Amino acid sequence: MATRRLIECVPNFSEGVNHAIIEQIAGEIRGAKNVQLLDVDPGHGTNRTVVTFVGEPEAVIDAAFLAIKKASELIDMAEHTGEHPRMGATDVCPLIPISGVTMEECIEYAHKLGKRVGEELGIPIFMYEEAATKPERKNLATIRAGEYEGMAAKIIKPEWKPDYGPTVLPTKSGVTAIGARDFLIAYNVNLNTTSVRRANSVAFDVREKGRIKRKDGKLNGEIIRGADGEPLREPGTCPGVKAIGWFIPEYGVAQISMNITDVNLTPLHKAFQECNKSATNRGLRVTGSELVGLVPKQVMLDAGKFFLQKQERSIGVSEDELIKIAVKSMGLDELAPFDPKKKIIEYLIMNDGGNLVDMSLTKFANETSSESPAPGGGSVAAYAGSLGASLGAMVANLSSHKRGWDDKWEYFSNLAVEGQTIKDALLLKVDEDTEAFNKIIDAIRMPKATDADKANRKAAISAATRNAIEVPFSVMEICIGAYDFMEKLVDTGNPSSISDIGVGVACLDAAVVGASLNVKINCKDYSDKVYVDGILDDTNALVETSHNKMKDLIGRVERVIAG
Repeated sequence: MATRRLIECVPNFSEGVNHAIIEQIAGEIRGAKNVQLLDVDPGHGTNRTVVTFVGEPEAVIDAAFLAIKKASELIDMAEHTGEHPRMGATDVCPLIPISGVTMEECIEYAHKLGKRVGEELGIPIFMYEEAATKPERKNLATIRAGEYEGMAAKIIKPEWKPDYGPTVLPTKSGVTAIGARDFLIAYNVNLNTTSVRRANSVAFDVREKGRIKRKDGKLNGEIIRGADGEPLREPGTCPGVKAIGWFIPEYGVAQISMNITDVNLTPLHKAFQECNKSATNRGLRVTGSELVGLVPKQVMLDAGKFFLQKQERSIGVSEDELIKIAVKSMGLDELAPFDPKKKIIEYLIMNDGGNLVDMSLTKFANETSSESPAPGGGSVAAYAGSLGASLGAMVANLSSHKRGWDDKWEYFSNLAVEGQTIKDALLLKVDEDTEAFNKIIDAIRMPKATDADKANRKAAISAATRNAIEVPFSVMEICIGAYDFMEKLVDTGNPSSISDIGVGVACLDAAVVGASLNVKINCKDYSDKVYVDGILDDTNALVETSHNKMKDLIGRVERVIAG
């Protein structure tokens, strides 16, 4: 499926005892649009609550602002005590890119939130981690030093002027740190031992800080020190990983418990592989692993691809298959069943259940055949195109596994990935086309009581109509691009599957023709004649191109079938 733009937000609020206050803060997030509250974790001793929610970037910014505002109204830092270091009602508020959003974009969103909170709520804001404006502010502990009690004197110093908001401490709300950081993955690897000492030996091999160097490499040997007298360290094999060994009575096994703080430096599958390598070298065996908490989908997809490539198998398979391979390869289901819908962030986020692409074939057909005008021909055309690309991906995968073609597996794997990408792009258009139609209806229903209302309504109808033209036109362009992919399979794919390529090509042509009709009917209601004339010319040209490519490839398919 197409990647959604998602970021995670994990604000920490300085209240862990009064559940009425906690619920009111969480309620601001729960009631926000286009975000999902995933977890509320209060700590009594720390007097602190960690909240986790996910959504589209702008929606997350809005929800975070509302929660910070509510916390500033309900929590009085002048009366707060707790075991955890703190400096504000909302102590920290990190933003974490999950999918479809770069770290650079996440930094921009963090600053947008920081500026808004500083200006509108009058709360001093320090930007930290990747969003820090100065190197010394990257470390949260440095910013928080002195805590709430020392902050009034701290922020009046020039070197500690807040990035946003006032330079005088609001006694009730305190100050807040807002930042951007990578996703932290809590991951445990299981060993066939009960020895914490041996588990620690593996942990020291893999963690970034490694182990202290000793003479002759002996466990109890003399510590080797540098010129400054500090012990020298032998770094581990996994940068961005913290690890320790422990014994879990519940499971009766020792584990390497890891926090992967930078999945770009050490992907999940690398952490597993390095633990496996170290364990084997030490006479141990990795039996499986477990994920604690949630994981971004891409992490699992990357792992699935890694293990398929090690087997010299095609990676151009569905998301479900990639995740299944990842789970089995790393033994993520050894201690408990692994349910992707409960462990992968993107799958955990609930939608309204109305996505066409999530329907069964029967339900989609029934929905299409109902008296509702949507889904209509545009959605069906996009779906037809996705089926054509799916058939191409299938032939590429079959070809990569054909007996005697072992030297070609990577070539066909790349083709299968191309087919999956086309398929996913067209599946996205299935719902986009119906959404485009609904936007026109919404615009038509806008008020028209005043001249301003009428002008707004006219502009909205025009924008929605243009979108309803461009969505099916983009379907045509994607399908035309897919012909090159299909042609490679006609020439090089498994001859036993050549008929599937023919069916796929026919689906692509049907999609192009169907989408063209939607372009043309929506052009009738668009007033920009120059734009309409141009896109109609392009549409007719794409239809002709599709017909020609389809006839050529079908002819070649039939010649292969005829022998």
